[in-house]
Amino acid sequence: MPISHLVERFGTPTYVYDESKILDCVGDLRRFDVIRYAQKACSNIAILDLMRRHGVLVDAVSAGEIHRALTAGYTAGSQPPAIVYTADIFDHDAIRLVVEYGLHVNVGSPDMIDQLGEVAPGTNITLRINPGFGHGHSQKTNTGGEHSKHGIWHTQLEECLRRADHHGLGVTGLHMHIGSGCDLEHLAQVCAAMENAAMTAGRGVVSISAGGGLPIPYRPGETRVGLDGYFQLWDATRQRLENAFGHAVTLEIEPGRYLVAESGYLLAEIRAVKQTGDNLFYLLDAGFNNLARPILYGAYHPMSVAPRDGDARRRLQDVVVGGPLCESGDIFTQEEGGYVVRRQLPAATVGDWLVIECAGAYGFVMSSNYNAKPLAAEVLVRQGAANLIRARQTYADLMRGECIPE
Repeated sequence: MPISHLVERFGTPTYVYDESKILDCVGDLRRFDVIRYAQKACSNIAILDLMRRHGVLVDAVSAGEIHRALTAGYTAGSQPPAIVYTADIFDHDAIRLVVEYGLHVNVGSPDMIDQLGEVAPGTNITLRINPGFGHGHSQKTNTGGEHSKHGIWHTQLEECLRRADHHGLGVTGLHMHIGSGCDLEHLAQVCAAMENAAMTAGRGVVSISAGGGLPIPYRPGETRVGLDGYFQLWDATRQRLENAFGHAVTLEIEPGRYLVAESGYLLAEIRAVKQTGDNLFYLLDAGFNNLARPILYGAYHPMSVAPRDGDARRRLQDVVVGGPLCESGDIFTQEEGGYVVRRQLPAATVGDWLVIECAGAYGFVMSSNYNAKPLAAEVLVRQGAANLIRARQTYADLMRGECIPE
């Protein structure tokens, strides 16, 4: 669909998602018994509805995400659980909803076992185990090891089993996720740690979750993760547990980024082209209030220029791409640590459009109203038709709920 048509209808900045790409990625993972979408990656209810209609279950990490899943049509009480609450704490709203709807919980802290046991004794739970090591494309995305807040420390597993038994909670599942990115050497360590934990937990375990973190290729030349090898390692672990326990063990995977990242594009307009010393800047009407991954992680996103006049025969030049915010870190072409780098892009003028690609995961969901900027619109392209799935925030929306005391 031409960028000009999308901009004419919806303006900029706008997030656009390609439904067909999401469904292709869902298809990649069908060999797993359960695909559970980590909705924190992109939680618009239209995306959740799409997942539900294609057999993908959902993970919720907050009371708000529970409400989103319910609104999108997910229901409690099914097996395997359609909604699993996964977190390292219960806030008051979350535990109330868990009890009200009888939701399955993936417990990330020993205290959660006692808190759930006091209000819902006799229920089944999953334990998220921190195996003592981690792995991530950035230190900020490493979710294992002693510096990570996530999961139950592996040496506390037996204590947590005793806590669960004290409250009559059945430990029926184990979950292990050590961070984003994937290589088979690290994965083999995770699988071995999962197997050891499952043998300690015992025959009551009927499901194991491989977690998420599956990477996608962002940079030129990067290859896709080898899903065959990834599945084979986890499946072999599952089979050994089935042989040891004498019953079937369900194998789940819990991706977020993998399912939606490549489907998403952030459309922005170039509003200034300026020279500062040796650097030529393209300044957009989108900033880190719209896409925070570059400023948070130094994350790389592919970019392309869509000329307003349709002339694609433009020379390439080295540019720095930034946003409109009153903040020196508002740069889309930066590396981890805040180092500004140049990107080779076609020559552009004010009024041309710039497309930030692979922005479907951790894009809109991490948006803010910094500098009193309204949140962007979201659009889902389905069978060639563009559907507005979130209206652009208005200036009245910005101040809703605020008041000046008398």
